[in-house]
Amino acid sequence: MIFNNIKNIILLLATVLLPISSIANSDILQNSKGIVFEIYSSKGKAIILYDKNSSSLDSVTAHLLADDIYKVTNYKPKVITNIKQAKGHVIVVGTMPSDLVNQFIDDKSIKEGFKNQWDSYLYKTIANPTKTIDKAFVIAGTNSRGTAYGVFNISKIIGVNPWYWWADVPVKQNRELVLHQPEYYSKAPSVKYRGLFINDEDWGLQPWAEKNFEPETGDIGPKTYAKIFELLLRLNANSIWPAMHPSTKAFFHYPGNPKMAALYNIVLGSSHAEPMLRNNVDEWDKKSMGSFNYKTNKEKVYQYWEDRVKATKDIDAIYTIGMRGVHDSGMEGVKSKEEAIAVLNEVIVDQRGLIEKYINPKVVNVPQAFTIYKEVLDLYKNGLEVPEDITLVWTDDNYGYIRSLSNADEQKRVGGGGVYYHASYWGRPHDYLWLSSTSPYLIREEMMKAYSLNNKEIWILNIGDIKPAEYNLQLFFDMAYDAEQFQNSESVFTHQQQFFSDIYGNELGSEIAEIKNNYYQLAFERKPEFMGWSQTEKTTPIYNTAYNTLTNGDEILHRINAYQTIETQVQEIEHKLAEEFKSSFAQLVSYPVEGASNMNKKFLYRDKAMTYAQEGRQSAAQYKEMSEKAYDKIVSLTKKYNRLNNGKWQGMMDMKPRRLPVFDNPEINLTEISDKDAIGVTVEDTLKTKEGIDKLPTFYVNETASHFIDIYLKSLNKANWKFDTCPNWINISKTLGTLNEKNLDRRIQISINWNLWEKAGKPNSETLKIIADSFEKDLQINISASYLNVPKNSIVEKNGKAIVYANNFVNNEKKEDLAWEEVKGLGHSKSTMQALPLSAESVLDQTKGPVLSYEFFTETITEKAMIDIVAMPTHPLNTDGKVRIAVQWNDEPIKIIDFKTEGRSEIWKQNVLRNKAINQIKTPIKNKGKQTLKIYMVDAGVLLDYFVLNTGETSEVYPLVSETINE
Repeated sequence: MIFNNIKNIILLLATVLLPISSIANSDILQNSKGIVFEIYSSKGKAIILYDKNSSSLDSVTAHLLADDIYKVTNYKPKVITNIKQAKGHVIVVGTMPSDLVNQFIDDKSIKEGFKNQWDSYLYKTIANPTKTIDKAFVIAGTNSRGTAYGVFNISKIIGVNPWYWWADVPVKQNRELVLHQPEYYSKAPSVKYRGLFINDEDWGLQPWAEKNFEPETGDIGPKTYAKIFELLLRLNANSIWPAMHPSTKAFFHYPGNPKMAALYNIVLGSSHAEPMLRNNVDEWDKKSMGSFNYKTNKEKVYQYWEDRVKATKDIDAIYTIGMRGVHDSGMEGVKSKEEAIAVLNEVIVDQRGLIEKYINPKVVNVPQAFTIYKEVLDLYKNGLEVPEDITLVWTDDNYGYIRSLSNADEQKRVGGGGVYYHASYWGRPHDYLWLSSTSPYLIREEMMKAYSLNNKEIWILNIGDIKPAEYNLQLFFDMAYDAEQFQNSESVFTHQQQFFSDIYGNELGSEIAEIKNNYYQLAFERKPEFMGWSQTEKTTPIYNTAYNTLTNGDEILHRINAYQTIETQVQEIEHKLAEEFKSSFAQLVSYPVEGASNMNKKFLYRDKAMTYAQEGRQSAAQYKEMSEKAYDKIVSLTKKYNRLNNGKWQGMMDMKPRRLPVFDNPEINLTEISDKDAIGVTVEDTLKTKEGIDKLPTFYVNETASHFIDIYLKSLNKANWKFDTCPNWINISKTLGTLNEKNLDRRIQISINWNLWEKAGKPNSETLKIIADSFEKDLQINISASYLNVPKNSIVEKNGKAIVYANNFVNNEKKEDLAWEEVKGLGHSKSTMQALPLSAESVLDQTKGPVLSYEFFTETITEKAMIDIVAMPTHPLNTDGKVRIAVQWNDEPIKIIDFKTEGRSEIWKQNVLRNKAINQIKTPIKNKGKQTLKIYMVDAGVLLDYFVLNTGETSEVYPLVSETINE
C-alpha cells in the first residue's frame, strides 16, 4: 500500500556505514516516542510467534514475514507457536480475539470500537512483557486479513515491494533492521470488498500457468492462485472473481483452489454472468443438462445452483445473484423486457431461498451482489426488484466510463453499492487486451465519483492477466483501501511518482513517472490496440488512421515524435540501470512504452507511405520499410519479455491476443504513379488560392508559428532545386538543395521575421517560386493583421479555426454550492471542467446555475460557422439521469445539448475509441471581432474538455492541437 499514511512509523535501516549507535542519536529518534525494536541488529535478532489455534492465514503471513526478513538481511527468523519458547525479541502475529494477543495487549487498552473495524490492524511495541521476552512487537488484526495487512505493510517498509514476485522488483537489502514504533491503529478500508477479476486469460495467465509455472496442473491451479492471493493481501485487497474462460477449467474443478482461497482468507466471488459461484462456460453441460433456461428447464438449473451452494456453505464468499446466458450473453428463453424481468424476479427469490436454506437463515447476513451489466441495466430501470440487502454492483461501459451509479434512495440500501470496472476488455467496438494503457486519471475520476456517491461495498477490477497492468491494479487497490488520499486529481501523479520511487529511488522514480504519465496520455488520445481504426464483433480489416501527415504541422510526425521521445528516454534509463532492476523495468516500463510506440509507428508510417505514394514520392517505399521494422521490433520486444528472469514469464506475453487484424504486419500496397515531373511540392494543409496556386496557411502578425513545404523526388534519381527569389522578411529553413537516393525528400519550414516585415512596408502577401530541372511552382504567402488590437493571449480564429481548452475561461460564475471546478490531469487538454457537486439536482433554470464564459475573436463573417463542444464521454450519474449542458452563443437562444448515448450505438463506439463526446451547434458570426460562448450547468458530473470553432470548410482535427492564442 503506497498511501498507507502511517505517520508515526519510522523505519531505520542501518548499514555498515551507519551503525546502530549513530542511529540512536538521530533527529528522527529524538522526535519519536515508543520503544526501539530491533528486528535484526547487534542488539537483537527477532523471532516470530503466532497462534497455531488461530486462523491459518496467521501461519501463512508469519512464515512469509520470516521469508521477507531473510530477503532483506539474509537472516531468517525462527517461526514458533509456543509462547514458552519465545525469548529475546519477538514479533507477535495474531488476530483478535485470541489468547495469544490477550497475553500482550489488555482489551481495555485497545482504542474503543477498533476491534469491530473491518480488515484493520494495530502495532504496539512492549518492553519485558514476560520474563523471557525482552521486547515484543505486536501485529494484531481485527480479522486475519487485517493481521496480514499489518504484516505486509512492515514487509514493504523494510524493503520488500508488493510486486517483488509478480514484477521481479528487487528487495532492498540491509545489514540491520530497527523499528521505532509508537502505538498505531489503522483505519478501516474505504471499500469493504476490494478485488480483481481474472478474465480473457487465454493469451497470458493461462498458457503461462499451463506450460511454465504450473505444468503439474496444466492450468491456473492452486499454485498460481497462491501467488495471486499473496499479491492481493500485499495490496490490501481481499476478493477475487476467478478466471472463467473456456481455456481455463472452473475454479472448483481443482479442489486445491477453494482450499487455497480459504488458506489466504480471500473472499470468493464470481462474475456478473456466473450466479451462485458457478462457472457456466465450463460447468454447464448442455448435452446432459439441457438449455440454461429458467423458463423451460428450471429444475435442472435450480439443482445446478443448489449443488454449489451446499458445497460452499463454509466458504467466505459473495454470491452473485441473477441470471444471464452461459457465454456472458443475454438471458435465454425470454422475448421481451417484461418477460425477462418476471423470470429474473423468480430467479432471485429462488437463489435467496438456497442461501437461506444452506448458509444462513438470515439471508441478509450473507454477502450478495447483483451486477447491473449490459442489458441488465435496462431491466433494472424498467422495474426489476432487487432486495434491499443485495449490493447493487454498477458497471462501466467496458471502456472506463461508469454507466450509472446509486441515486439518493439507492445509496440508503442496506446492501449498498459497488462497481465492476474494466482495465482490460474483449469485445466491441474493439478489444484492448495487450497493453494496459487506461488513463489513471480516468480511473481515479470514475472510481472516486462512485465512492462519493456511496458505492463503497464492492470494487472489482477486470484486470485481464494481471500483467502488464501492475500499476493500474496498484492504483485501484490503493484507492479502494484509502480513498481519502485521492480526493484531488493531482494525487494521481504523486501516486505514480511514489510507486516508481519505491522501486527505483526518488530521482529515477520521478523521471519514470513522467514517462509513464506521457504514455497514458498518448494512449488516451488513441489506445495502441485501436490504431488500426478497425472494429470487432464483427471483425473488420484495418483502415487508415485519422491522423493527417499534411495537416497541422504533420499530425503523424508529431505523434511519432512524442512516442519516440519516451521510447528514447526508456532506453537511456534501461542502459544505465543496474542488472537487478532490468527485469522489473522491462515489465513495468519499457515493454509497454516501446510496444505502444512501435504499434503507433507501424500504422503511422504505413499512412505516410500510402499518402506519399499517391503523391508519387519515391520516399513512400522507405516509410513502408519503417512500418515493417516497427512490427519486427514488437516481435523482438515480446520475445525479450518472455525470456525475462531466465524464462520465468515465458508464455505470459502475447503480442496478438485474439489474432485480430490490428496486430498483424499490415499489408502496404504502394500504387506507382507515372509522373514526368522531376520533383513534387506539397504545402501544409494542401491549400490553394482561387486561381489554383498553392498557398501556405495564413501567418498572423507577431505569431511565432512556422508552416512547412515538402519538396521530393518523383521521376528522376537526382534533382537540384531552389527558391528563385525570396524577400528577406520570410525565413526559409533551406533555400536550395539536391534530392537524390539518400535524400529523397526535404521538409522546408517557413516563418516570418516581423521586424523586417514592418520595414518592408507590411505587405499582406508574397509569391515565392521554386524551380528545379524543367520544373517550377509558385507558392503564395498570406499575412493577416486581424488581431493587432486584440488583447494578448486571447483566443482567436486562425485559418478557419479557433480552439480553446475548457479551463481557459474568462469568467467562472458560481451559484451558491453549485460550480464548475477544474479536474487537473484529465482529458485531452489535461484539465477538464466538471459540474459539481455530484449530488446536485439538475439545474433547469439557467439563471440559477453556474456558468463558464469564453471569448473568441474572429476575422470571418459567416452564417455557417459551427462549434464542437468536446466533453468526456461520461454517462448519467444514475439510471434516471442525463448528461446535459446549456449553451449560448452570443445573443442566440440558449440550447440544451445532451451527451448521453444509448447502448452500443455507433456514437458510443466512436466516443470510447477516441475518449471524447462531440456535440456540434451552429454559431452564426454576424460581425468580426469578439464572440462569446457561455456554458451553463444542467446535470452534475459533466466533464468539459475543449471547444473548436469552425468558420469555414476546414477538415476535422482528430488529435487535440494547441489553443489558437493571439501572441
